[in-house]
Amino acid sequence: MLHSLRPTRARLAGALAGGLVLTLAACSGGSGGSGGSDDAAATTDGGTLVYATGDAEPTCLDPHVGGNYPQALISTQYLEPLVGRDADGTILPWLATEWTTSEDGLTWDFTLADDVTFTDGTPFDAEAVKVNVEHLQDPDTQSSTGYLAMQKVQQVEVVDATHARFHLTEPDAALLESLSQQWTAMESPAGIARGMDANCAEPVGTGPFVVDEWTPQQQVVLVRNDEYVNRDPQSDHDGVAHLDQIVWRFIPDAATRYAALRSGEVQVIDNPQPDAIAQADEGGDITHVDAPRPGSSNRIELNSLQAPFDDVRVREAFVRAADPEPGIETLFAGTATRSTSPLSSVEPVAYSDADLFTTDADAADALLDEAGWTERDDEGYRTRDGQRLTVRFPVSTNQSVAAEQSLFEQIQANTKEVGFEVVLEPMDLSGWYGALGAHEYEAVSAPYTKVGPDVLRILYHSEGTVPAPSGYFANHAGVTDPALDDLLDRAATTSDDAERADLYEQAQKIVLEGYYILPLYDQQNHFLTRGVTGVRTLDTVSTPTFLDARLGA
Repeated sequence: MLHSLRPTRARLAGALAGGLVLTLAACSGGSGGSGGSDDAAATTDGGTLVYATGDAEPTCLDPHVGGNYPQALISTQYLEPLVGRDADGTILPWLATEWTTSEDGLTWDFTLADDVTFTDGTPFDAEAVKVNVEHLQDPDTQSSTGYLAMQKVQQVEVVDATHARFHLTEPDAALLESLSQQWTAMESPAGIARGMDANCAEPVGTGPFVVDEWTPQQQVVLVRNDEYVNRDPQSDHDGVAHLDQIVWRFIPDAATRYAALRSGEVQVIDNPQPDAIAQADEGGDITHVDAPRPGSSNRIELNSLQAPFDDVRVREAFVRAADPEPGIETLFAGTATRSTSPLSSVEPVAYSDADLFTTDADAADALLDEAGWTERDDEGYRTRDGQRLTVRFPVSTNQSVAAEQSLFEQIQANTKEVGFEVVLEPMDLSGWYGALGAHEYEAVSAPYTKVGPDVLRILYHSEGTVPAPSGYFANHAGVTDPALDDLLDRAATTSDDAERADLYEQAQKIVLEGYYILPLYDQQNHFLTRGVTGVRTLDTVSTPTFLDARLGA
């Protein structure tokens, strides 16, 4: 039995006119974008937009390889997904116009757009979809995020040019969510066939821009795709991009990025400091786009696979002593709200229990005494059998803003009061991945962005302790609980929304009550714009798109 045909682009027209497009009038604090059609008279077509990012420069512009957020940020401009998503979580047509699923959930049929071509002239068709899924599943691709998203796809059958049939090993309630992500976006089969090096340097997609030139450690130049067929379901126009090109600059220092925005050297920056966000929210010529990421919350994960956090009492003691809330309030200048959930607040099924995370130093002391950490050395750190209560905490300098690093330092000081030695180890992204892969950590902050609550399966299922072909594993807390595995497996296969929500709530309770994590706040995703309108973010993984952008006020 086939069911649930989704709306086509034409049938969405009325809804879009009613407000799904998030190109808001230029005002600070908007969650979807800056500028809109009312500003057209003050804007111009053409020109070069300069974007300055503080995220790590990708080592590969192909998001199939690895699969991190910096790759998603830039690849949104040149690669497109099979489906989109709106702010309410409704899946929208994109390169796939319709889809149906069999009653047993093991077969998905996708009808594809018949008017789209990759920028190298290769047709977008069912064969291209098949090649992309196989590329993600090939261990030689070294995919992590996309590989995990496609784990249940056994094969893609080419029915005909505009019909691709997915055969699954078991039902996957998160399949459409996974296919909306940038890490599973469609690439030219001919481009893929060139090999990893060529495809990393210049991926070929169907998007509104094309990779023209990459100067490592400086910038990537993206030029307009003049043959673009606009299938973006939330775009405010039907044609090609307004801009001639985008210069995507890598500027690690937040103060330098902000100064470049103020001077007009750049028009968009990401990862601004909290004081700059707060200033933009007060009004003026800088617009703030707030787009929290889906998936997990920002949290500290405690490695339960090795001492000292293999003892739940020590994990709880750390959580009770950490006291992050005052730091979140002051360091983030009101731009971040304390979380007590494993999931981002944008996920409708996010469950929290604030009582589990109240600060109680006396309780932490008692728990550590009970766990046998009863002695203290000359520096005040607890010891047991001559070993200090040490927590190695690698921190990626490419992934955390200064406020977050200061928060970690406050947590370091707070937990020292009850006897923890937290060793913060700043390192670049490559070293950080290496430390995690070698299990050279007891605590880590590693946000994971994925559309939908299935991120819980990736982060806390015991299978997540096994590395993907890229070498990366996502279950950094080392959770291996059969009861939790069962809940996550059942949630991933049911098509009943109410049952799925209940199973995810039970799963989150196990994670929270086991003190495997210390939730902090939503993954911060802030953009500041000046001298440009029409900048909006996608309701998938909250990356910006410049399809509708125009230079001007």
